[in-house]
Amino acid sequence: MTNPSVAAAAPPPGTRAADAASGPVPPPASATELPPSVGAFHYTRYQARTPALAHDGMEPGRHPVVIAGGGPVGMALALGLANQGVRCVILEADDTVCVGSRAACISRRSLEIVERLGVRPAFMAKGLPWTGGRSFYKTAEVFRFEMPHDERQKLPPMINLEQYYIEQYLLEEILRRNEASPGLVDIRWGTELTGLAQDEEGVTLDVRNSEGAYRLRGRWLASCDGGQSFVRKALGLALEGTGYEGRYVIIDIELHSKHPTERRAWFDPPWNPGSTVLMHRQPDDIWRIDYQLRAGQSTEEALKPAAVAEFVQRHLDAIGEGHLPWKTVWTSVYRAGAMTLDSYRHGRVLFAGNAAHAMPIFGVRGLNSGFDDADNLAWKLAFVARGLSDASLLDSYSQERIAAFHVNAENAMRSTEFMSPPSRGFDLLREAALSLSQVHRGIAQLINPRQTQAVRYADSALSSEGDALPAGPLPGEVMAEQQLEQGHLTDWIGPVFTLLVLQPGADAVPLPDDEVAEALRGALPFVVRTIASPGIEAADAQASPAVFEALGAGGGAVYLLRPDGHVAARWQRMPRDALRGALACAAATTFTEIAA
Repeated sequence: MTNPSVAAAAPPPGTRAADAASGPVPPPASATELPPSVGAFHYTRYQARTPALAHDGMEPGRHPVVIAGGGPVGMALALGLANQGVRCVILEADDTVCVGSRAACISRRSLEIVERLGVRPAFMAKGLPWTGGRSFYKTAEVFRFEMPHDERQKLPPMINLEQYYIEQYLLEEILRRNEASPGLVDIRWGTELTGLAQDEEGVTLDVRNSEGAYRLRGRWLASCDGGQSFVRKALGLALEGTGYEGRYVIIDIELHSKHPTERRAWFDPPWNPGSTVLMHRQPDDIWRIDYQLRAGQSTEEALKPAAVAEFVQRHLDAIGEGHLPWKTVWTSVYRAGAMTLDSYRHGRVLFAGNAAHAMPIFGVRGLNSGFDDADNLAWKLAFVARGLSDASLLDSYSQERIAAFHVNAENAMRSTEFMSPPSRGFDLLREAALSLSQVHRGIAQLINPRQTQAVRYADSALSSEGDALPAGPLPGEVMAEQQLEQGHLTDWIGPVFTLLVLQPGADAVPLPDDEVAEALRGALPFVVRTIASPGIEAADAQASPAVFEALGAGGGAVYLLRPDGHVAARWQRMPRDALRGALACAAATTFTEIAA
């Protein structure tokens, strides 16, 4: 069957292959033409700008932070720094936001992060929420999964939103911040980083744009420049880990289908035997199709417009939607890998996102891990830049996020080995699991894609010992969301240290008032929030007994939360000097400085 809309559609934008360390790579931007509009999204080209320079071509002064890369991780880091009042410069080689859907699934944890950055409303207004998905072996459904979701949550477990929208909404928030505080985030579009050197005082960077070349200096450099990171290569660093042979073609199509938003996966489908096919709905009637190339298939041949059209039409015919008009809007190719740097801090240079690590697409841990990187790094780098913390605080960023990488990679690699078996032995095991899963539902759990979730920093140097509560998040874990009498618990958790006082009874939870008062007067951003039972006055919010029980606070409890929402310490009764010690530990500083 030939779809007339396919023949009339313009060829998809050019693409090039990527390796396991780089992920999907968009086509190079045209110097004269904007990328074509996609659905309701229209691209804007941003002009390069050269700052005032000294006679030697050096920009005067030294920036607190320079960020290489203006993708979602770089912009999220910039907004996180802005939350702490720290200015930065973003160097972005392209002059538009990205082309193609790329990272398209945003987790609940990432939505909590972008809420602190001010962009959650935009994400939720456009994104498509979903809670589960289905897997098929040939044509039979063999597994259905649901991600955790209940009345306590204010956010869905996942939304689908194309990366160009993600970047656009982050950019719009940056522009809003700059209106209130000009120059807070200085984005320099069309500016390529060509050289770097560092010393004890900071970094010196060589850059060029369409107007020429110049140099600038920064106290810190954050490398958020993606899988092909110039900074990583300039320092002679390489990602290490596991690269898989499986290759996936990624195709975005415009398709007016009414199928609900869910994740669908077909294993060994008759229309593409020996392969795996994934399909996701995205905003503006854009559908993302990922399919595995079989051994011996040519990547270049698979990406030709005729081959793309033939595969998509064959797939849509098989799922009963071949009669619907559609057109291709973007293609790319991806090779799975779980790889990382051995340290995310190298002197005055820090790495985040795909510049620091590569994740398989399965379980959507790529950009979601990048958002977690930015969330962890922003407050720590800001504290160091402001002189509130010792630079050793940045070592905890590397330690925590590398530990998180290994947790994520273990789950992602299990999914990858199922989705793209690395050997005939794995292939036989998958075939057995799939063929038995219709009858034996326990075996079907092997098909679970293990979607991303918040990671506990179990061995964090920033955590302090406290009390063994009967329930609730442990030190290093993210504070669990809870529905309050009005609103939710995360409404009261901002990008600051939060002393969360849980008061289920009429008697106030005892606190060392002098230590709390000193912390409130101190230089560190610090607030006290009290959640009490209904009827108790002088509380920020009220909660039911179930909330206190879930947090191990049936008799009252106190949590110290970091600016990224992770638990630094917890107590049933806070002993003398406990707050002093826990704050000093979590901020890599001394209480003398905290209370200054």
